[in-house]
Amino acid sequence: MTGFRSLRSGLRSLRPESFGADPAGERLARIHRSPHFADGVFQNPVGARVGPLGSKVEFAKTYFRKEERVRRAPTGNVPVHPTTLADLGRPPATGLRLTWMGHSSVLAEIDGRRVLFDPVWGERCSPFAFAGPRRLHPVPVPLTALGPVDAVVISHDHYDHLDMPSIKALADTDTVFAVPLGVGANLERWGVSMDRMRELDWHESTKIAGLSLTATPARHFCGRGLRNQQHTLWASWAVAGDEHRIYHSGDTGYFPGFRDIGTEHGPFDATMIQIGAYSEYWPDIHMTPEEGVRAHLDLQGGPHGTLLPIHWGTFNLAPHPWSEPGEGTLTAARAANVPVALPNPGLPFEPAGVLPVDPWWRAVAHPAERPWRAQGAEDEAAAVGAGGGREGRDLDLAGER
Repeated sequence: MTGFRSLRSGLRSLRPESFGADPAGERLARIHRSPHFADGVFQNPVGARVGPLGSKVEFAKTYFRKEERVRRAPTGNVPVHPTTLADLGRPPATGLRLTWMGHSSVLAEIDGRRVLFDPVWGERCSPFAFAGPRRLHPVPVPLTALGPVDAVVISHDHYDHLDMPSIKALADTDTVFAVPLGVGANLERWGVSMDRMRELDWHESTKIAGLSLTATPARHFCGRGLRNQQHTLWASWAVAGDEHRIYHSGDTGYFPGFRDIGTEHGPFDATMIQIGAYSEYWPDIHMTPEEGVRAHLDLQGGPHGTLLPIHWGTFNLAPHPWSEPGEGTLTAARAANVPVALPNPGLPFEPAGVLPVDPWWRAVAHPAERPWRAQGAEDEAAAVGAGGGREGRDLDLAGER
């Protein structure tokens, strides 16, 4: 037995640093005490199949088919807004400003504080520098130039949300990290001290710089290494300041619990909702644009607040065309009369102000298979005719405000 333990310890020492660390000691004991941990794994709020459904051979054919691969990437350079210190140097007039940096990374400036969600500044969302999904557009601003951040919030430990290079770059700052239960083991290995971590189970809250941050349920899964032990929790997050409330979904499939989250922590001035990397092969763990809009409505109790779609445009992670999440969200939000913001990566906006809704992706996208593009063009033409220019088009596409 001693020899086996030594062998296991030796193998663990060879584990790549990017895999992170397994929870142990009191952290693992706390996991075992969680009401959401049973039968050796964390449990979803409702059942969820986490592996690809159906034939793996058929999935591989779809995913690697040449013509499909081409459509999953832009045709040219993504028009990134080069975020500058001038953009972020002046306080938001309304007290709330969001800057989508791409994928699920969002800088939220809320009531005089700054919260950075799921910072991924690395070139690949992968444990390896030489393989794995590569960025489809550059980061809008270097992480070191972003300025002080009061809180960094992590939704779960997958590589496209928990990025080792980004965490290491932030480890030497004064920011405080809010993470789901078990995820702190990774941060600790990468140099984040325990006194700058808040590790939460679902429904637990913490105060950071006067903001209230609550880990709320999500329908997903976890894992970074060669084995997925389900020993780290995944979460969505509700953040409340003195005047504003915001919500970040992380990764999640649709589930009825959005209504409960909204009842307890909403309504929200803005929701950041995952609407990309969906597939019929994993319908329980990621949402389609239509489901994302439905989740927003559940959280808000109706078409209130602004929806910022996230988890799209930056990495190729699913079989759908690159531009499809943007087109689908635009159509679904308009049909539900939901105000939606569709900024270029890096473009700051205030949810209570004029929303960015110009479909910027169309300039570098392959023609959409679904009829979203044609319908969107007709709607825009009508909006321009009625509104007399860009401002009228913005208000029309965003819905009644």
